[in-house]
Amino acid sequence: MTIHEVEEAGVLVLSPQGRIDSTTSSRLEQHLSTAAGQGHRRVVVDFSQVDYISSAGLRVMLSLAKRARDQQGRAVLFGMNDGVRQVFELAGFLALFTIAPARADAIQLAAV
Repeated sequence: MTIHEVEEAGVLVLSPQGRIDSTTSSRLEQHLSTAAGQGHRRVVVDFSQVDYISSAGLRVMLSLAKRARDQQGRAVLFGMNDGVRQVFELAGFLALFTIAPARADAIQLAAV
């Protein structure tokens, strides 16, 4: 898995590519922890290039949701394929995040 990172309009946009599983989730967790340490409270995660997420990946996303809530920040997701969205739905995680239809919408929602 690779992770591209860019800041747009004061929002950190992370774009992981590949699988988020027990082998790769620590990389995403490290990116998010580093971002929090640098003061990023508004985060968008672009799932358009993620083809699978495991329970280890969900744990990382739960940590992001908690951190955003605790720091009065915002975590917005977009680009989930049907399989990834179903994993979030079955785990009850859709309620933890704002889900946007597109990148521009996600950035706008996270910026407020």
